[in-house]
Amino acid sequence: MVLSDIVIILCRVTEPGNVGAVCRAMKNMGLSRLRIAGTVRESLDGEVIRARAVHAADIWEGAAFFDTLAAAAADCSLLIGTTRRRGRRRKQVSLDPRRLAAWIGEKPGSAALVFGNERTGLEDSELDLCNIASHIPVSGVFPSLNLSHAVQIYAYELFLALGNGAGPLPGAETGWAAGEGGNPAGGAGTGRGRTNAVKGAWVPLTRAEAAGLAGSITDTLGSLGFYRHPGREIQEQFLRDLISRAGLTGREGKYLENMFAKAWRLAKEKPGTPPDRPA
Repeated sequence: MVLSDIVIILCRVTEPGNVGAVCRAMKNMGLSRLRIAGTVRESLDGEVIRARAVHAADIWEGAAFFDTLAAAAADCSLLIGTTRRRGRRRKQVSLDPRRLAAWIGEKPGSAALVFGNERTGLEDSELDLCNIASHIPVSGVFPSLNLSHAVQIYAYELFLALGNGAGPLPGAETGWAAGEGGNPAGGAGTGRGRTNAVKGAWVPLTRAEAAGLAGSITDTLGSLGFYRHPGREIQEQFLRDLISRAGLTGREGKYLENMFAKAWRLAKEKPGTPPDRPA
């Protein structure tokens, strides 16, 4: 992964000054892909943003807006939620920026760093969409960081880890090759609608494709009677995050999907045939 594979997503941002400072922080460190979820462009004062961005106003002008975080991240292969809070629904694993940058450097595809609202941070539902969490170690006396300061810290560590002047690897483009300004098109599942794949290149599943694979696996497990008790939703999220962090390719995902399908076929041949497997 290289710097051009990194996407910064701001969720429900409200302060135009912060957006401008984020643009400046990104451009300082070679990042250019800004997406904003849950906020419309017209609600932010563009003049204030340009003034704070200084010579990084082009980041603001090229920013893509989406109704939801899910839409903003649909074509990314890895989604990282930034949060300092822990809890049962706040992810059990969290990396600091330096370890995160080193870990990302070993992954193919694209990654999105997600930052929450300036006052409340990421909501539980937003963090649930992410595959892993990250936090900035700070003093417990005053642990709240300004949004643009947080982006600057992550951008700096990513620049150190990835900013070696290298261009994108052949076939590194993933997903449906949608433009930055529009919602990606296509369906869930493994390898549907994928473009720009180069034979032999490591092109991981997008977040949407990983979710489709996880859903297919849990559908098969459900048809085998695996979910007689509640727990499917948690396991589906677990599988989605595991698949994304592992960086499975479309071919590997299909192979894994076929393994579960074969288990279902073998079970159906025995007494006590399970119900039909979902399509």
